[in-house]
Amino acid sequence: MYEHNPNSLLRHIPPVDEVLQNPVIYTLAQSVPRPLVLQAIRDTITLLRADLSAGRLQAPLEHQARDYLLALIVEKTTKLAHSRNRPNLRKVINATGVVLHTNLGRAVLGESARQAINDAASGYSNLEMDLATGKRGSRYAPVEQLLIQLTGAEAALVVNNNAAAVLLALGTMASGREVIVSRGQLVEIGGSFRIPDVMTQSGCRLVEVGTTNKTYPADYQRAITPETALLLHVHTSNYRIMGFTRETTIAELVDLGLSGQLPVMSDLGSGSLKDLSVYGLPAEPTVQQVVKDGADVVTFSGDKLLGGPQAGIIVGKKSYIDRMKKNPLTRAVRIDKFTIAALEATLREYIEPQMAWQRIPTLAMLSADNNLLKQRAEAVTAELNTAAGEYALCKVVQTNSAVGGGALPTADLPSWGVEVAPRDMTVFDLAGRLREQEPAVIGRLQDEKLLLDLRTILPGEETTLVAVLTRVLKGGALP
Repeated sequence: MYEHNPNSLLRHIPPVDEVLQNPVIYTLAQSVPRPLVLQAIRDTITLLRADLSAGRLQAPLEHQARDYLLALIVEKTTKLAHSRNRPNLRKVINATGVVLHTNLGRAVLGESARQAINDAASGYSNLEMDLATGKRGSRYAPVEQLLIQLTGAEAALVVNNNAAAVLLALGTMASGREVIVSRGQLVEIGGSFRIPDVMTQSGCRLVEVGTTNKTYPADYQRAITPETALLLHVHTSNYRIMGFTRETTIAELVDLGLSGQLPVMSDLGSGSLKDLSVYGLPAEPTVQQVVKDGADVVTFSGDKLLGGPQAGIIVGKKSYIDRMKKNPLTRAVRIDKFTIAALEATLREYIEPQMAWQRIPTLAMLSADNNLLKQRAEAVTAELNTAAGEYALCKVVQTNSAVGGGALPTADLPSWGVEVAPRDMTVFDLAGRLREQEPAVIGRLQDEKLLLDLRTILPGEETTLVAVLTRVLKGGALP
């Protein structure tokens, strides 16, 4: 290499047709769509021209220029085409320790749910046909009876997420009238999606009572007018008010509702069918308990503590559910066959109470044995030190996991992980390169180290995790 006018090299840039005839590019076009390859060549040449014109590229000897530039174009085109041909929605190894990680898809589906989706996708199904009669059926039938059986409710309906469930329920039960709710329960669900906004969209009028930290039954009583249609209880699943507090219970609201002939609705948000306190987690009201306490309508998510697909589940009194089914909005927010398949399979796992803890990944992660997590962390650390010990210092550390998804914000989940301190790159470079891999690996950055929490690394992912980390630490590219 030596210095000369970089602009003189512009005439040595090979044309697109010549690049297409290169054996490497020809082979690339067999696995990557030709239009993607062609565009990658053009974009690479455009960037190369800009680099040469600006003097950002060191020039070779004049007589070597054409071969040099062709090799450079082939290399960069190959990387660019492969990158653009990868799916945008990709598999990720979640090593953050956040079980219901919203950015990573929340609940991981169990094997039975995955198989059910595959079965529904591989052919036709009786989505809206009653096979017993041969007549048109309800798409909700496969999950409605299971929800009734598991929750003790009279009826059930499922829509595409819990915000839609709340919107549909409020719009059906209270449009044009007043809904009373505690000031301390006017939560933001996420993504700036707030309960007051949902209520406005549903057409009902919000009536706030009480204070942020204390609301009594008498506060609701004083606010009831002839325009009142509903008493609403919103479970503050994504935050807690601690200290000097008083919250009106569902049972108290039900008593008040009975005296005033008003229905009571409870939005549980992250609603669970299991008592998680048996594994040391904070006590949360289960859906069954809220139904038993007398709530007329209960709404909750499918992809949080339930451990199923994204869905908004509504259970409660048949008279109200039947009205919701007739609401035109129901069609706009209805679930598809894949959600039905996955949700039915997930709900069936709850029929055998103890098996649910093992077969539903969310419950399995939340109830994971701490000693087993430590053993897994030790095994991963040993493999990493053997494979890439000269490139990083790896050691077993104690850490804390989180439930995530706006659920159980005060839960303390002691866990074990692997701390990785790279020797030849910054921890930020390491994290960035791990995100580019197949599969991508997402961990936690703290104290200039990468922490990999074993709680959310699924059984069987350890081998892949070690392989990906080793490749990146050694400076390797995508496989």
